[in-house]
Amino acid sequence: MNEWGIMVCGHGSRDGQAVEEFQAVAQGLRERMPEHETEWGFLEFATPIIRDGLDALRTKGFRKVLAVPGMLFAAGHAKNDIPSVLNDYAARHDGFSIRYGRELAVDLKLLSAARERITAAETEAGEGISRADTMLVVVGRGTNDPDANSNVSKVARMLWEGMGFGWAETCYSGV
Repeated sequence: MNEWGIMVCGHGSRDGQAVEEFQAVAQGLRERMPEHETEWGFLEFATPIIRDGLDALRTKGFRKVLAVPGMLFAAGHAKNDIPSVLNDYAARHDGFSIRYGRELAVDLKLLSAARERITAAETEAGEGISRADTMLVVVGRGTNDPDANSNVSKVARMLWEGMGFGWAETCYSGV
């Protein structure tokens, strides 16, 4: 048994499909890294909660956990709420330590996946309009954290310039 367990921390959603998709990603990590025991949990709106995943790892004998936020960009939940849950859990269980990783962030793989999806959408549209005559709109979730919002803008700018769109705009579905 590897001495480190992995805990994937999600936000949670009232939308069952969103929860299932997150769990599928976490399950995929488990399958990709069979040498590490992997659990997951949600901050709110869904189960299992983060504490349940940590309990499962502790029950399996793990005393060291690598916890990662399963989020694209770091805002209040990844910067404050999840670390608070993790620190509280570690404080309540002697000899149990948790190291906290970072969010996915702006990454070449993220940009590559976005480019592939944009290219597929262009193919499906079949209109043949040049990118130079097309505006790219990138919609982020939105937050009151300026760092997270700026990362959405960075992604939009990188796609705009890298793919040759005529213009790009960034907008947010909520704040």
